[in-house]
Amino acid sequence: MAHENGMKPDDQVEPVLVSEPREWLLLTLRVIAFLATASATLVMALNKETKKLVVATIGSTPITATLTAKFQHSPAFVFFVIANANASFHNLLMIAVELGGRKFDHKGLRLLFVAVLDMLTVVLASSGDGAATFMADLGKRGNSHARWNKICDKFDHYCSQGGGALIASYVGLGLLTIISILSTMRLVRLKPLGYQRAPVP
Repeated sequence: MAHENGMKPDDQVEPVLVSEPREWLLLTLRVIAFLATASATLVMALNKETKKLVVATIGSTPITATLTAKFQHSPAFVFFVIANANASFHNLLMIAVELGGRKFDHKGLRLLFVAVLDMLTVVLASSGDGAATFMADLGKRGNSHARWNKICDKFDHYCSQGGGALIASYVGLGLLTIISILSTMRLVRLKPLGYQRAPVP
């Protein structure tokens, strides 16, 4: 097919250098995404509230107990913390690659690995956000069909802090999605090395 189009095939590829403004745009988005996912990780990991609640009444005497709500009590929130911590580490690593990884690039493979890792990070982060959003809604509204009581009417600070973590994480997820699109677009700019149009007679 290459010969039919007047092209000379070669099995090597070289990346077309991306303009400097676009490189800085991608780097800036990574920094902001890192701040968002790192904030979500810390806010959720430090989410804890202890309250003394009335659990029963004997006659006219209330029986109280000290209860604690922590993110570790929900596997969905634990997964949320792990997913956002992974996204934060990924962004730090990619920032280092963007700043100093060009000299280790080989036939454009760096751009391919970065694009694949970006997509995997988006998938993991979106899974963590989805799981945590489900549990947050359950804590806020409960489920009368399953007889699961809501807890946000009792642990309001815990729920508010968890909601803040979710907002920060969704901001990071949106930025990660944009970053993944830009990383994939850079692959389109790869062109075969040694392919040259034959002169038209």
